[in-house]
Amino acid sequence: MHANSSPIASSQDGIHDKLYAQVARHAATSFRKPYSPPTRKAFDASFQAWQASGCKPLILDSGCGVGLSTLHLATRHPDHFVIGVDQSADRLSRQVRWEGAMPQNCLRVRADLVDFWRLMLESPLRPEAHYLLYPNPWPKKQHLTRRWHGHPVFPAMVALGGRFECRSNWRIYVEECAAALAQLSGQQIEVESWNPIDPITPFERKYLDSGHGLWRCRARLAAVAPTAMPGTGSAIFTAEQ
Repeated sequence: MHANSSPIASSQDGIHDKLYAQVARHAATSFRKPYSPPTRKAFDASFQAWQASGCKPLILDSGCGVGLSTLHLATRHPDHFVIGVDQSADRLSRQVRWEGAMPQNCLRVRADLVDFWRLMLESPLRPEAHYLLYPNPWPKKQHLTRRWHGHPVFPAMVALGGRFECRSNWRIYVEECAAALAQLSGQQIEVESWNPIDPITPFERKYLDSGHGLWRCRARLAAVAPTAMPGTGSAIFTAEQ
């Protein structure tokens, strides 16, 4: 990737005026989309790989793209098992430039995160840490429901628990994510600028080289038990200290 990324353009100049109503509606109702067989198969394979690792503490890399971030996270956390998930077979099949030995404590799988998160929520598997790195911002105002915090699956995602971190080069995306988390938790979650010394995704490197500002929010989420389904409003979340 070259340093030629254009800044994000949007008619929005702040948090979407319908965000809070959207989050409240999704938190009050259960999302019952049928699971796709390929994602169920991918989840089963992921669960078995995690068990084969000795059930190490889990790091979830959601929307991992080519999987470079998954490799970095696995290298930085050798005592953990890292699962990178992306829906694109093309991205996952690309050759990743990597120096040194490939870490063995990770797995990259193709799956629909909408189903993968919910399947994980029904299982005993919970992430110790969960990264959502540079998701598609969907900057058009009418595309709020395509952003993760505006999607019906958002309550299920946060119910997984763990140390959650979202990064983006569009500050409004991170502000909305933090606001949605705060709405569910009743606590303040800060948005901060982010200037990594060693970028861990191709987009993080490209955005930095293109002169974009980077932003992130972090929260410590309390996991919901497998029997507590999303949409009940019973989850308890606490902000990262």
